[in-house]
Amino acid sequence: MAAARGARSGGSAAAAALVSALLVGCLVAGGQGAEIRRQKNVQAALRAKWAGTPLLLEASELLSKEWKDLFWDFIDHWKELERGSECLTAKCCAQKIVEDARTLLNEPLSSIFEFSLTLRSASPRLVLYRQLAKESLSSFPIDDSPEQISGHGTGKTFDEAVDPSSSGGTCCWVDTGNVLLFNSADLHEWLGGLGKLAMDSTEHPELFDFDHIYPRTNITAPVAIFYGAVGTKCFKEMHVQLAEASKQGKVRYALRPVLPSGCGTTSTFCGSVGAVDAVTLSGYGVELALKNMEYKAMDDTAIKKGVPLEDPKTEDLSQEVRGFIFSKILERKPELNAEIMAFRDYLLSSTVSDTLEVWELKDLGHQTAQRIVQASDPLQSMQEISQNFPSIVSSLSRMKLDDSIKDEIIANQRMVPPGKSLMALNGALINIEDLDLYLLMDMVHGELSLADQFVRLKLPQSAAHKILSAPPPAESNSFRVDFRSSHVHYINNLEEDDMYRRWRSNIQELLMPVFPGQMRYIRKNLFHSVYVLDPASACGAETIDMILSLYQDGVPIRFGIIMHSSRFINVIEESDDTLTNNGEDTSILITRLFLYIKETYSTQLAFQFLSNIHKSRNGEDDYNEELVEAHQVEGAFVDSLLSNAKSHPQDVLLKLQKENVYKQEAEESSRFVHKLGLYKLQCSLLMNGFVHEASEEATMNAMNDELPRIQEQVYYGHIQSHTDVLEKFLSENSYKRYNPSITGKSAEKKFVSLFASYHQDSSVFNDMNYLQSPGTTDDAKPVTHLLAIDLSSKVGTKLLSEAIRYLMDRSDRARVGLLLYVRTGASSPILLLKDIFDRTISSFSYKEKVLVFLHGLLKFYEAQPLPASSVADDWTRNMMEKVYTLAAETALPVDDYKAWFKSFSADTVLKGIDKLSDFLFGQLGLVFGSNAVITNGRVFIMNEGESFLANDLGLLESIEYDLRTKYIFEIIEEVEFAGVDPDDLTSDIAMLISSSMSVRERTSERAHFEILHAEHSAIKLNNANSSIHIDAVIDPLSPIGQKLASLLRILWKQIQPSMRIVLNPISSLADLPLKNFYRFVLPSMDDFSSTDHSVHGPKAFFANMPLSKTLTMNIDVPEPWLVEPVIAIHDLDNILLENLGDVRTLQAVFELEALLLTGHCMEKDRDPPRGLQFILGTKQRPHLVDTLVMANLGYWQMKVSPGVWYLQLAPGRSADLYEVPPKLIAIDSLRGKLMHIEVQKKKGKEHEELLNAADDYHFHEKTDNKGWNNNLLKWASSLISGDASSKNKADKITDRKDARQGETINIFSVASGHLYERFLKIMILSVLKKTQRPVKFWFIKNYLSPQFKDVIPHMAQEYGFEYELITYKWPTWLHKQKEKQRIIWAYKILFLDVIFPLSLRKVIFVDADQIVRADMGELYDMNLKGRPLAYTPFCDNNKDMDGYRFWKQGFWKDHLRGRPYHISALYVVDLAKFRQTASGDTLRVFYEQLSKDSNSLSNLDQDLPNYAQHTVPIFSLPQEWLWCESWCGNATKARAKTIDLCNNPMTKEPKLQGARRIVPEWAGLDSEARQFTARILGDDVKSPEATPPPSETPKAEDKGTDQDVKDEL
Repeated sequence: MAAARGARSGGSAAAAALVSALLVGCLVAGGQGAEIRRQKNVQAALRAKWAGTPLLLEASELLSKEWKDLFWDFIDHWKELERGSECLTAKCCAQKIVEDARTLLNEPLSSIFEFSLTLRSASPRLVLYRQLAKESLSSFPIDDSPEQISGHGTGKTFDEAVDPSSSGGTCCWVDTGNVLLFNSADLHEWLGGLGKLAMDSTEHPELFDFDHIYPRTNITAPVAIFYGAVGTKCFKEMHVQLAEASKQGKVRYALRPVLPSGCGTTSTFCGSVGAVDAVTLSGYGVELALKNMEYKAMDDTAIKKGVPLEDPKTEDLSQEVRGFIFSKILERKPELNAEIMAFRDYLLSSTVSDTLEVWELKDLGHQTAQRIVQASDPLQSMQEISQNFPSIVSSLSRMKLDDSIKDEIIANQRMVPPGKSLMALNGALINIEDLDLYLLMDMVHGELSLADQFVRLKLPQSAAHKILSAPPPAESNSFRVDFRSSHVHYINNLEEDDMYRRWRSNIQELLMPVFPGQMRYIRKNLFHSVYVLDPASACGAETIDMILSLYQDGVPIRFGIIMHSSRFINVIEESDDTLTNNGEDTSILITRLFLYIKETYSTQLAFQFLSNIHKSRNGEDDYNEELVEAHQVEGAFVDSLLSNAKSHPQDVLLKLQKENVYKQEAEESSRFVHKLGLYKLQCSLLMNGFVHEASEEATMNAMNDELPRIQEQVYYGHIQSHTDVLEKFLSENSYKRYNPSITGKSAEKKFVSLFASYHQDSSVFNDMNYLQSPGTTDDAKPVTHLLAIDLSSKVGTKLLSEAIRYLMDRSDRARVGLLLYVRTGASSPILLLKDIFDRTISSFSYKEKVLVFLHGLLKFYEAQPLPASSVADDWTRNMMEKVYTLAAETALPVDDYKAWFKSFSADTVLKGIDKLSDFLFGQLGLVFGSNAVITNGRVFIMNEGESFLANDLGLLESIEYDLRTKYIFEIIEEVEFAGVDPDDLTSDIAMLISSSMSVRERTSERAHFEILHAEHSAIKLNNANSSIHIDAVIDPLSPIGQKLASLLRILWKQIQPSMRIVLNPISSLADLPLKNFYRFVLPSMDDFSSTDHSVHGPKAFFANMPLSKTLTMNIDVPEPWLVEPVIAIHDLDNILLENLGDVRTLQAVFELEALLLTGHCMEKDRDPPRGLQFILGTKQRPHLVDTLVMANLGYWQMKVSPGVWYLQLAPGRSADLYEVPPKLIAIDSLRGKLMHIEVQKKKGKEHEELLNAADDYHFHEKTDNKGWNNNLLKWASSLISGDASSKNKADKITDRKDARQGETINIFSVASGHLYERFLKIMILSVLKKTQRPVKFWFIKNYLSPQFKDVIPHMAQEYGFEYELITYKWPTWLHKQKEKQRIIWAYKILFLDVIFPLSLRKVIFVDADQIVRADMGELYDMNLKGRPLAYTPFCDNNKDMDGYRFWKQGFWKDHLRGRPYHISALYVVDLAKFRQTASGDTLRVFYEQLSKDSNSLSNLDQDLPNYAQHTVPIFSLPQEWLWCESWCGNATKARAKTIDLCNNPMTKEPKLQGARRIVPEWAGLDSEARQFTARILGDDVKSPEATPPPSETPKAEDKGTDQDVKDEL
């Protein structure tokens, strides 16, 4: 491909000639070559805050994600110390690790592994293990554990304890819960004494889902957790001992890979690679945006040279530049090296544009698409154009356009909006707004893992691709129940009854509009409301009266009932349906009499009889909860028939009772309800089969819910005048059983993949035989039920009995596999029963009467009480006799059973149970002792007291088949398998693929990409062998396009998926779509040193950036990352490269400060619990972080580091009113975590409000009293404990603080860029000089420079104030701002309720460029008259600015309705009132509505509170609290309590110039702040005049043109 691109420049000679000619031209034009070479570069890197993690251990973690056994295979590879000993460089080690992984993985999984390794994506998991290792060591303080072996108990810190140079220290240890073992001798001694020691199970250390547990382990054995790192000297000995003990069933061995600091020296060379260097991350974007310098905001302070960072990355000469590949040219003409590089720089730097004429913009999008699709490497071309657009745009705009491309794009834009971007992976849409490299690689890895499983199952590529891209059926939480039977009794028929004959029968009237709530009276049975009820219950009586009332009111519904007897159903449940009901049952009696009246007289009279029962005993209104008695029923019967009866009703009654007339029908009706499962609900409504409550309100709501479904069917012609609506709905999609625990929300369902267990060497599936319905054993079965049954429990034997009955009732689609086990200490008879079952199924599962045999044996077992050990022999003899009898009756060979009884061995059975236990409780994660059904991977746990019948198994079969298996099975059935029994194999494959697909995380949303034309304007990359297919619609000239271009290119490089990318640029542009340079940072093997052990890590590198343009650096990181700059000598907000002097490359280093734990908290059937407080911490220190739940979606967020944390309700009102158990949260990836939590109020507290005015006072003090965010996270390196250095600093400033008296004034501000940080220091000094009260400043951390964060602690110490750095990550659901400036404005107003600690009551915002001339205590104490916010209105006495006062005209004038428009440079927030009135939630709602219009909220932080002041009231501060020259005029300046350096839209005077002119004291304050800063940073203070002014000078514009006035930062 590179050669092809080189060929575009012509042959070798032509290329050289062309270069020479161009060189002459550019050198003559540009003067000297040296002048061209003065181009400047920009470089940025991002590192993790935690210490380095070994690459070797990261590799083992990545392999365990693939398949748990691979982890142990890899450990066995590398436990030998000589492994990789030939390597002496980091790169060699990395390649060796990848080489080993390739022997364990197939392609393309091995390529993904290599990429993930260079991505360092497993590093957080090792940080988590490091945290657990510290907790393990700290849990055994000195002299606190008398049973510790060899005196190894230690109270040292983690690093001291594991420092190999300290006496007796080691790099490996085993934690058993009550002892730490530090060497192999102690471990050997402990393992030897296991049989003698009385093990207390409560002392077992806790295991987690992410733990590596040795395969096929004994789950009941004592737990031993090994902390150590493969590659260290101590690892091999202890690992081998533990592995051997685990194989023998002595211990349950878990390995947590940890390489403590200091142990790198005892490790092999490869074992320590990565552990020393900081983890440099990738998978993020960096942009250099061309900054709008309308108002000059540049600091004129000279930059100190600073300590040079590591050498910047060299430029990649293989990248194409304007059609030239310079690496090729240099190969051919090495003697022209200097001239060729000068020519390259000239090409790169020429014509950086941030504006174009209107006619040049007209077809720019289409020209871009043409350039991309015609390139030899379209993905590279798309990336290059989108990431260097300002440099390339002028050449793009001069391209001759091909009309076919333009026409196709315009045609496609009739189906997809211009500029819209979409992407789908194997058909499933991806949310590209939140997409990042880590998420994409996880998705791709998931698809490739599934494809790899299909390959192992010998499935052809075509079938695998069909399965991966097939849309699964849409899942619903509600299902229709098929209640059709003779047991339904309708009171009316809309199509036939005379009372409806005047109604119109045209069903098209359903589609006509009506008033809300108006019913449609159509003579057709559209709505069938069938009520299931016990006629003797109060609920049943109430429902009957309701039916009659609605019927008499002429409601257009067909009403019916199904009656049952609760008492009779209880008898069925208890007696297993073998007994009949002989006792007196009033419900059965009522049903019989109802049937008699219905058959003899009329249905209406029968319903009236039911109503009369209630009236005869209770009067009209009160429904008595006590059951009806027989004489009351008889009385109602007589009363109902008196006027109609031919003979006396009493005689009829006697005759009915004597002859038991209708008794069978009445009992069958109860059996039918029992079979449906609806008896569990007291009374229920079936609206066309959907289950609802049986109330009048529920009936009307159910009808309204059903109406749109019927309207849709009518609209498409599926329901016509002759259609039986009920028949249609129930025959198309219904189930004959109702069980909400099976059909409920999918979030509550649990799924497991069976694939890994199936392919183990000694898998339980190897000797699994399945039971099937008689006559179906030769058929393939799409559904497999695996039954995990504890034979020693009643629930288990009941489940087994129902499973056998389920097969005897015949199921053509399912087979049943029995996994029978017995809890520890089981008696011999139970083991014997298990043995007979297992052997019978193994040998005779194909026999026709095997189910009869098993059913009879189980009945015998259940009827016999388990014997005492003294008479066990008699019991066994009886069992043998029964087995022989049953075998003879069912044509099974009796002799085989006799032989089996002789060879029965309890020990052999117990060994089989151990293997089974590992599968059920180790691999599938079931709780020991539970009974469960695993249906094609869906796990359904039996709960004590819940009945689970054969019909429930049938429901499980139907639902899993319809939702998850049918489409898979249909694809598999078309495959021809050679040389195997296709039915058995097909059944296995259906089970395995369904189980694997059920754990697949993907959205069900899809788009029809195929309807878009892709002949001329699309990138098509076909790879028939790939399991991954990408469909995308991309606007290449958009911020999303910049990111997607890089992601798609890396995907193509790694795995070569099939791609179809339709380009969708905006057709008519009004402005340049991209005004930035962009780099997406990706890792490679070159990040690992080829000379030593170091790992450099990837960086963003911008070569030859424009010198005279002001640039702003922004970092585009994955949503869960919180990052901050830690090394940056220059102002990243205002990068002007011509001021760099001799420095060739401006460098910046960012740090991943924290990951994000976010969630949505809901309260059942209520609004989110606004104001609910959560705390997060460890078991020892439960409160390290806290947060508050928003009303908006119940959203909350916390900053976390990798580790194991516990989330719970905060003590106080939250914990008093609500209950939710503490939740364990493992943060072990760079993707953070999203949680959904449902809380409920405690009993008796349902009507209490969470928030009231006094609540915030009760919030508990934070640990360490160091403030909220200081305490947030100190990462695993200090177990998130407080920072000792900050404590010392706090002690030193106590003296200065003591001089200040009174309540602390809290002041909040934000600054970005060196100039505004300079202003901020001046503001701080001006505040402190005017008050004697303590002051605490709160700064938004996100945008502060490293220098400011270095200086501010010293400044706090020197001047005696407190400060805290705070941050809040922008929520994903809230509409995002693109510009950095607007994001900063948003932070001033959108998160006031959640960004501060809950204990803070009031705060004042002061703009960074403000000078305070009064005591801020006066403002802090001001009474705001109960309003949450207080702002100063804009002045209006400077008449020169009248043309700019937009709030005096148009929209704002109408909206404000006489209220003032306030300035946002200074405001007070009463946080208690603000939270209590949910003002934050209200402002976010207004913001979400307004911000989607790009013309709204021009001055976001100012417009939003002013717009919302009708809902969030503002207290207007006296005018003297804020003066600025632009709006106020000089007459009121003397009274000003604060002066703000507002931008002047008329003069556009630079900030610094205005500051020196307007504020007399500014120069003195500035000099003081700069001298202090210089002293701390060790700089020389230079006069600002010595620094040449920046090259861009703003121009004044006509005053009438600038209506969007922003006055502040």
